[in-house]
Amino acid sequence: MFAPLLQNLRDRRPLVHAITNYVTANDCANLLLACGASPIMADEPDEAPEITAHAAGLVLNLGTLHRTTIPAMVACGKTANQKGIPVVLDPVGAGASQLRTATALRLLREVQFTVIRGNLSEVETLARGQGGAPGVDSTQRVTADNLDACCALVRDFAHRTGAVVALSGAVDLVSDGQRVFIIRNGHPMMRLVTGTGCQLSCLAGAFAAANPGQPLEAAAAAVCAMGLCGEIAHHRLGPLDGSGSYRTYLMDAICRLTPDQLEKGARYELR
Repeated sequence: MFAPLLQNLRDRRPLVHAITNYVTANDCANLLLACGASPIMADEPDEAPEITAHAAGLVLNLGTLHRTTIPAMVACGKTANQKGIPVVLDPVGAGASQLRTATALRLLREVQFTVIRGNLSEVETLARGQGGAPGVDSTQRVTADNLDACCALVRDFAHRTGAVVALSGAVDLVSDGQRVFIIRNGHPMMRLVTGTGCQLSCLAGAFAAANPGQPLEAAAAAVCAMGLCGEIAHHRLGPLDGSGSYRTYLMDAICRLTPDQLEKGARYELR
């Protein structure tokens, strides 16, 4: 199912405009290069919409939110909607502060998103319209006990927003409001590398840009690919390797991932 989507990404090399955060911008740009896309980062309000107009995909990330980027995000989102360019929202830390939550909710009102990618705390905050997470990491997990409830959450939120919702965690859920992919790729060590979620959002933007008309499959392919590469990176670790080496091996795995590897290594069920 996912092999042709990765091949399209490698062949089409889409330009992805990312308004991301300064903690992870370099890794996000390198991930886009590694997966086969072309990155551009621009958040100055006077030029950002013009950059978006020439891109094939847009990613908006709230990780280090500040007042000057908010109008740029809104303007770029509207430009992308006018041009038919897929838009990914990564509501980092939604619920941790009033500004983050209000900005995420404003973006949901003013921009039609193709994919919304967040952890359980962030998705619940946006679905409820309020939240109280203490930071950018999720305080909740998808477990066997709450799996059905979480599937219902992402399905309902996707239906209400018209976006594909990708909920990331030890178990990942991706829904278009009808179907739900339950994905079990990944490794716990990914949590020791800052920005793997931000990178995943950029990867989702690249897959969506290269595969217009298949937002659900594109988002699910990105989630499977990122998780599978996390597994491959962990397999490479030697006795003296730690999170620094793991970060490098993760990028290597994304760069070297083949469509056949993705097809065979993706572990998911569809409800």
